[in-house]
Amino acid sequence: MNALAWIGDWCLFAARSARAAGAALLLPSAVIKQMHGVLIGALPLAVAAGITLGAVIWMHTHAVLARTGTVDYLPSILAVAVLLELAPLGAGLIVAARSGSRLGAELGAMRLGEQIDALEMLGISPMKSLVGPRVLSCMIALPLVHIIIAALALFSGYVAESLIGHGNWLAYQTACLRELNGREVFASGLKTIVFGFMVGVAGCYEGLHAEGGTEGVGVAATSAVVQACLLVLCSDVFMVGTIRLVL
Repeated sequence: MNALAWIGDWCLFAARSARAAGAALLLPSAVIKQMHGVLIGALPLAVAAGITLGAVIWMHTHAVLARTGTVDYLPSILAVAVLLELAPLGAGLIVAARSGSRLGAELGAMRLGEQIDALEMLGISPMKSLVGPRVLSCMIALPLVHIIIAALALFSGYVAESLIGHGNWLAYQTACLRELNGREVFASGLKTIVFGFMVGVAGCYEGLHAEGGTEGVGVAATSAVVQACLLVLCSDVFMVGTIRLVL
């Protein structure tokens, strides 16, 4: 399959996945089951990323601002960096790495084990029963991962500031909100829904197109991670540009 044919096939699969994700709203138990897998898998990395992001950004930024005498702006810079970009993008990449590989391997094993063929012979659509709940679960779970990372990053920034004797939570909170634009924060949060869709589609696409025996499961999982990460990064650039133009 050449590049153009692959792109066309992927876009068609994405459109079918979007319809299947909408239909999956009628299958709450399947969606909740898949959401549990996404959240539990991403939670340790999300906690570690949130804590380290806030502390590391604070340490780097404090050293720079201390030389210019503008340390008071540090909480504002931290909040803008975390809420507008680092938390959404970090959540997207974490879920892409963790759940993208899981979806690729899971559906790849089902494809090579002829379970997908068995479902089709029974008249059960794999798109509705397998792809839809998985894509929708990623779209719902990824914003929650984003919230966890953002909250922990801001809190760890406060802890870092407290260690040098500036432990006034009210002043820190006020400084964090000083330069934030509510519409930009909301729009940046909405990016994670798109990231979740990209991750879910990439994982399911590679899994359902697995081939080559048992080795194909590993190839599907690896391809799903690479594809999901690239899609998250590329879509982030496009959406940030769009948000800046609109807002």
